[in-house]
Amino acid sequence: MSHTKKHKRHHYNSNDGRDEDEHQKHHLSKTIEQPIEEPVIDPSFDWLARRHYLTETYLIDSSMFSSPKDLEDFWKFVQKYQLFQQRRKQPHKPISTNVDQQRPNILNIPIIYDKNYRLNISITINKSLTHNVPRYDMTGEKIIDQYRLSSVRLAEFKSIIEYYFDFNQKEKFKRIHKLRQDQNNLPIANHRRELLEELKIHQVILIAGDTGCGKSTQIPRFLLEAGFDKIACTQPRRIACISLAKRVSYETLNEYDNQVGYQVRFEKTRVKSTRIIFMTEGILLRQLQTDSSLSDYDILVIDEVHERHLFTDFILGIIKCLITQRKDLKVILMSATINIELFSNYFENCPVVKVPGRLYKIQVNYLPIKVEESVGKTSKIDAKPYLRIMEQIDNKYPSTDRGDMLIFLSGMAEIQGVMEAAQSYAQEAQRWVVLPLHSALSLEEQDKVFDMAPEGIRKCVISTNIAETSVTIDGMRFIIDSGKVKEMSYDGKYKMQRLQEFNISRASAEQRKGRAGRTGPGVCYRLYSENDYLSFQEYSTPEIRRVPLDSLILQMISMGLKDPRKFPFVEPPDMTAIDSALLRLQEQAALSTIDCSLTSIGSMLARLPVDVSIGKMLIFACIFQYVNPILIMASALSIQSPFLSFLQCDPDTITRRRPMMSNHGDPFTLLNLFDEWIYVKSEGQNTRTWCKRRGVEEQRLYDITKLRRQFQDILRDYNMEIDYQQAKRRTTLEKREHWKKKQQLKDLKSEHDKESKQRKFLKLEFSIFLIRIDRSPSTITIKSI
Repeated sequence: MSHTKKHKRHHYNSNDGRDEDEHQKHHLSKTIEQPIEEPVIDPSFDWLARRHYLTETYLIDSSMFSSPKDLEDFWKFVQKYQLFQQRRKQPHKPISTNVDQQRPNILNIPIIYDKNYRLNISITINKSLTHNVPRYDMTGEKIIDQYRLSSVRLAEFKSIIEYYFDFNQKEKFKRIHKLRQDQNNLPIANHRRELLEELKIHQVILIAGDTGCGKSTQIPRFLLEAGFDKIACTQPRRIACISLAKRVSYETLNEYDNQVGYQVRFEKTRVKSTRIIFMTEGILLRQLQTDSSLSDYDILVIDEVHERHLFTDFILGIIKCLITQRKDLKVILMSATINIELFSNYFENCPVVKVPGRLYKIQVNYLPIKVEESVGKTSKIDAKPYLRIMEQIDNKYPSTDRGDMLIFLSGMAEIQGVMEAAQSYAQEAQRWVVLPLHSALSLEEQDKVFDMAPEGIRKCVISTNIAETSVTIDGMRFIIDSGKVKEMSYDGKYKMQRLQEFNISRASAEQRKGRAGRTGPGVCYRLYSENDYLSFQEYSTPEIRRVPLDSLILQMISMGLKDPRKFPFVEPPDMTAIDSALLRLQEQAALSTIDCSLTSIGSMLARLPVDVSIGKMLIFACIFQYVNPILIMASALSIQSPFLSFLQCDPDTITRRRPMMSNHGDPFTLLNLFDEWIYVKSEGQNTRTWCKRRGVEEQRLYDITKLRRQFQDILRDYNMEIDYQQAKRRTTLEKREHWKKKQQLKDLKSEHDKESKQRKFLKLEFSIFLIRIDRSPSTITIKSI
């Protein structure tokens, strides 16, 4: 059987004896009246000069092009096609279909075009492309068109359209082929069969994979293709949920479908048809309150278990209890190769699938910061060591040698300090684009770190530990590790949680180093000595052993776990910490002083996704009929402060903040800030500039708005009074102003939805590198006030 016949059999299931050309003609006859053979192409004919005529006559009312952009792409194709034909310098007839004389490529398609290898596609072509249709003016007189085409030209134009769609389809197939190659080259691909076989036998399995092995993106895809229909994947951070959902959607070819979605605190893309849902651990705990058996899922994927977050340990304990009741529930734990014996032993020696990473050689340079460098500085961090490394890279490595840089710092203030100095250096050197990455950024700003820098330019991402394991940015070759991290700790003297700076663990240091060797040899610059490294703890202290447990204990009791002391923790906290939490909950009237059972107030507090003290604010606001301002205060106190701390000593910033400051304390200052921001936005002013001049992170004001609405919905679910009388007392003018604000915000939403979300490359503007589509956070909509 010839190669052509094999190709035919692959595309058709026909037994009527017709050859492939006859079959194609029959297939196209439904949409084209008279199929035409390949025309002789005249390279001197100018199609672009007839663009307007051809578009108006044949294409504008056609269903072939779904948008003006598609039509514009078609004419770009025609321009390239015409140039290609002109280079031939002579009329060209189709190449012989003797495929034995043609060398196929990796897609088994001849290098030289052969119409027998067109894709089996059907397009609806305007009937006028096979018959000249006369045009008439408004008086009925026939228009004599100077660009009117002959029958031969019409046939040629139809062929160009078919070439265009054929070209587009093959380009898509090339991208899919490349995607599948990349997936098969990941280390996790070699363990797919082992993973699925272990999952058939065991209820719980642990996957321990090094950085870059592909476990977070590929395992959900494996499960989907294996037939699992309801897959829940948890992540400790919202940015990881969103970025992973987008990536898995792309890799499963579901970008425009709803099979893969995410659900985080303020946003969700989940619908009834969603099969893979990425969510934060807090969302899963909320679902456990209403469905203790998690009946919506047939498999749970708990990622980043090695980070030992408070809710991660709690979820693992719940799963340990749940799997004894639901034998059909499958569980996959995913961890870096850190302390994996602890988790395996916790789940009765569950099997461990070890996946080696794809790390290249990484050179480690210890460059401890000298003490005298930071003496006398007003800034919390000295940027000079970081700039020296950037300059060293510029001098040692040519700009044609690709490779980006990732800097790990402890917090936002440190990121801002280094970023300002690095941007100044980048503006001077013209070799860098500098971007921040932390949880307070908007989704649009977070997405910028995944964009590509142009040739000869390096990208420098300055991040918190969010880029340590949760987010993977391709192309990183250089790592600068400050050796610091900020974690929540509890101050027993003042009964407050504090975000304090600590040294990282050795395990975290290795994770950070590994980010440099994913795509090629890398270099890790550690701004501490080797002796410092050896003095670090082996693993980070679990969060359950360094933060207050009030909210966790309240959640446990509300879910029916009467004695938290008997809960099967992975590593139990100090019993005195549990006793202290129980005592504080009793003082807040959330638990009974007799038997530690849940009170009515405690039941409501457990439903609210906030600290116990803030929850009580909301409850008493309803009692005293003063809900609206308290909703704003509670929302503002539940997130990081909108005021940027590194600007708190700036004289101009202090002056501009002064009118909003309240003598009654921070809650009232935050209320004044929010009210003033809403007023500025309602007047149509540039709120981004307004916030910048006052040292305010605007994204957090949007978060306050979203959280306020969420709190309001929760209170209404409990049938609690929402200050309706205050709304009734509004004057006509106040109602009109209220409607005006809502309408303006609605217009902002429409404007935001119309904008393109694609952002792929970085470019140079005004001597510094900016994002090609730099959308201001002010375009994000507040749905209601």
